[in-house]
Amino acid sequence: MKLRQLQYVTEVVKNGMNVTAAAEKLFTSQPGVSSQIKRLEEELGVTIFERSGKHINGLTPEGVLLVERFTVILNEVDNVKRIADDFSHPDSGMLSIATTHTQARYVLPPVINEFRKRYPKVQLQINQGTPEQIASLTDTGKADIGIATEALELFDNLILLPCYRWNRCLIVPKGHPLVKQGLLTLEAIAEHPIITYTFGVADRSVINRAFTQRGLSMNVVLMAADAEVIKTYVRNGLGVGICARMAYDRKQDHDLAVLDAGNLFDSSVTSLAIRKNAVLREYVYEFIQLFASHLNKGVVDQALKAHNDNTLQEKLYREHVKEAEMR
Repeated sequence: MKLRQLQYVTEVVKNGMNVTAAAEKLFTSQPGVSSQIKRLEEELGVTIFERSGKHINGLTPEGVLLVERFTVILNEVDNVKRIADDFSHPDSGMLSIATTHTQARYVLPPVINEFRKRYPKVQLQINQGTPEQIASLTDTGKADIGIATEALELFDNLILLPCYRWNRCLIVPKGHPLVKQGLLTLEAIAEHPIITYTFGVADRSVINRAFTQRGLSMNVVLMAADAEVIKTYVRNGLGVGICARMAYDRKQDHDLAVLDAGNLFDSSVTSLAIRKNAVLREYVYEFIQLFASHLNKGVVDQALKAHNDNTLQEKLYREHVKEAEMR
């Protein structure tokens, strides 16, 4: 049995039972992947994949169990390499971050700048996506850490660390009637066309819930995945924008007025996700604490050690939410 064979099997599964796609990801040939998988099945004396001719339909019951073990083995091989690298090359390596446009554009830049000063030899890779894509990238090991407000909790293989709390603002053109109004209310906002996030991004459900609880309807004329698009169409006069407070840049958005809406909506929590049983490089610990100062190495290790105890994980999460600052 060879590690490469285990990798071939798991990659086929990750690619929806598509051997050709798996071969491309592994920079090898499709016949080579198929041949090695057959050799592994012969050695183990079991059939891993259900087939119709040359086509793979899925995993056999024994295949499901074996792929779980293969994944654990391959993850542990990666962990061994990380431990060795921390001793042989402590200041160099790769850090892959999966996150949303909002985090990458408005929150991460100062963190990245400071991290680069401390670790100039570490290559950084930022993978932008939806919260679901971020969770999946982290869950499968394609990203070392994932940063998002939603969907991370849907993956059982991830440990969540609360980083900071945030709320929303209303962005309108300067001189808009709402600017002249005294106290901003949901009733007043509901009288105007609304531009905001699409569902599944930036905790959009919080916005809908606030209006619903007051018995108000939202006239949403445009939904977008990032705040830059929202602000563009506010400038075009399409409506008023509801977006994350952090997305308003005083210099760049000087032509727009921002109205605090923190009293109208529940605050949201952005979390950082790491895989259970992950071995983190020292520079990963440092990056995490740069992003959220209360998440020091001791806190992260405590969460990793509690990975098999869901009750303890939830208790730790609630405790650290209290320490998360408002941004």
